[in-house]
Amino acid sequence: MIGYIPEINLTLYAQERDGELVDFRLDVSGGTKYFPYWRNVANETYAPQLFYHDINTDGKKDLIIVLTQGYGTGILEQNVHVLHQTQTNVGETYREIIVDDPRTILLRNVKTKLTNSEAIITIRNRKKTYNIEKIATGPEGLFADIVTDNLISFDVIGNQLTAKMGAQIGPGNFIGSFYITYEYKDHFYQMKEIKFRWGE
Repeated sequence: MIGYIPEINLTLYAQERDGELVDFRLDVSGGTKYFPYWRNVANETYAPQLFYHDINTDGKKDLIIVLTQGYGTGILEQNVHVLHQTQTNVGETYREIIVDDPRTILLRNVKTKLTNSEAIITIRNRKKTYNIEKIATGPEGLFADIVTDNLISFDVIGNQLTAKMGAQIGPGNFIGSFYITYEYKDHFYQMKEIKFRWGE
C-alpha cells in the first residue's frame, strides 16, 4: 500500500521490482482499476503523492497522482495522472484524463537564448532579459542554451494543477523556474498560464 484517501475509501497499491514501483492498482468504493504502465522510483523520499481536489471546477473532487521517474543532483523528473469521477451505467468510476506535457507547452510558447552575460526569455512574444554576469559558473561553463528538462515537478495549488520546470544555464546552475497553470478545456488539461520567476 502506497497511498490512502479515507474520504472516499481509496487505496493505491504497487509492487516493487528492480528499484521501481510498478503494477499500480487503485481500489476505490468497491471497484478496482489497474495501471500497468505507471512507474515510480522505489525511494520512499520520492513516494507517489496523492491529491484529492476539484481541479476542473465541476463540483466533484478529482484524483491527482504525481509519480517520480528520476532524481539526482539537480535532477527531478515527475509526471502526473488525473482521474475524473465519471458516471457509467454500472455506477461511478474513475477515468484518466490527458494532461498536456509541460515540455511540449514550453516548446510551443517559450523561446530562450543564452549569451555570456544574458539569459533572454520570450514567453508568447513578451521578451525579458536577465543579467547573468554575476552568477558563478562551474568549470564546465555555460550551456549553449537554457535547459529546462532536468527539473520537472507537479503540485496542486489553490485547486489548480501546476507544473514547475527549472531553468538551468550550466551544470547545477539554476536561474529560476517556469510555472505552468493548467485548466480543463476541450476534454483535457492544457495550459492556462505560463510565467517565469527569476531565482525560484
